[in-house]
Amino acid sequence: MQIIEYFEDGQKEHWIKEIEGFPWRAAGYLADLLKENRFEDTLGQGGKLYLMTDGGKIVSFATLTHKDCIADETLYPWLGFVFTAPAYRGHRYAGQLISHACAEAVKAGCQKVYLATDHIGLYEKYGFLYQENRPDVGGEDSRIYYKLLQ
Repeated sequence: MQIIEYFEDGQKEHWIKEIEGFPWRAAGYLADLLKENRFEDTLGQGGKLYLMTDGGKIVSFATLTHKDCIADETLYPWLGFVFTAPAYRGHRYAGQLISHACAEAVKAGCQKVYLATDHIGLYEKYGFLYQENRPDVGGEDSRIYYKLLQ
């Protein structure tokens, strides 16, 4: 297993096809952002897409971006699009990827990272604390979590 950064890798088309193949609506949206070169326009300049890979297969992926589905420029960076392929679940690979993204946020000088989700009990085990509920850009209720970084 290795963690790569999508924008620094030469196999972008391959990774987009992998992401498109996952059974999650948000994965399709992420693939569209990548194919249509709208990732930075939508999620902010300098955003990262981390891929945990096993050979040519994606095990897990996550983004670290300035924007997410909560319209609040004072909260950043955001950890988003966190997903683990069904065949790889149960091994906490997402946790390893989250740790990697948080370490990268620390290198960039960040003291906190935020996450918006409808899950309860998933991200708490990775050190995230519930902050509040807010409507997302689609008007749906979303739980906002944060993690203090060292």
